[in-house]
Amino acid sequence: MSSTPAARDIDTSRPHSARMYDYYLGGKDHFDIDKQAAEKVAEAFPAIFVCAGENRAFMHRATRVLAREHGIRQWLDIGTGIPTEPNVHQVAQSVVPQARVVYADNDPLVLKYAERLMRSTPEGRTAYIQADFTDPDAILTAPELHEALDLTQPVALSLNALLHFIPDDLDPYGIVGRLMEALPAGSALALSHCTPDFAPEVWETLVGIYAAGGTRAQVRSRAEVARFFDGLELLDPGIAVGHRWRPDGRPAGSAEPTDVDVSLWTGVGIKR
Repeated sequence: MSSTPAARDIDTSRPHSARMYDYYLGGKDHFDIDKQAAEKVAEAFPAIFVCAGENRAFMHRATRVLAREHGIRQWLDIGTGIPTEPNVHQVAQSVVPQARVVYADNDPLVLKYAERLMRSTPEGRTAYIQADFTDPDAILTAPELHEALDLTQPVALSLNALLHFIPDDLDPYGIVGRLMEALPAGSALALSHCTPDFAPEVWETLVGIYAAGGTRAQVRSRAEVARFFDGLELLDPGIAVGHRWRPDGRPAGSAEPTDVDVSLWTGVGIKR
């Protein structure tokens, strides 16, 4: 896959949320303008690094739970972001080597690094679609999706740290509904979403920082996040702060973060 068109399309004149997230995770795939914006966020909310790390840890746990306990063998991960190992397919295939994962993102920089997302086990399969969450039909009709996934069998729709960048006027609830409608019974929705519930003034500031850089954001309350799961059967413990969703132990010497530090609502629901 050639990275030349993607590299040509990368906008380095303003910060990008995926590259800022890469900075929070300690990655190297960002530019000075992303670092500057991310450091403004960190100045207002020093726990942003904890928040990003706990978001990633939730994705790992949710993926393992769906693979081990619910028979999921296929994933559609939208808003993939810059690859950070282990990626969804690496987590899923560590449990189920034959797992299949399709990634979708609209950022040309993600396309540049997409080969990292294509290193599947021999038994499994991965694919990448350059597409936008706000155009679900483009995702659902993409040949790459149908070559990799069997939509007559359950699929986990993975939306990690994406929906807070989709304001209400873009109809995020309708888009999630459209995507889940296309998936069969037994499919799942796993998502994480930043919330102002524990520190409203701080998150008002952070939304303003993102807006100043050209990225619209809308953080949501617990009740607003729960709406994404309407019609689905939530797995225990329901809608929970990220580090409280099925915790599997912390590294020795690692302190338990506070709800304020994490500021993420997370959940996993099954379509019956």
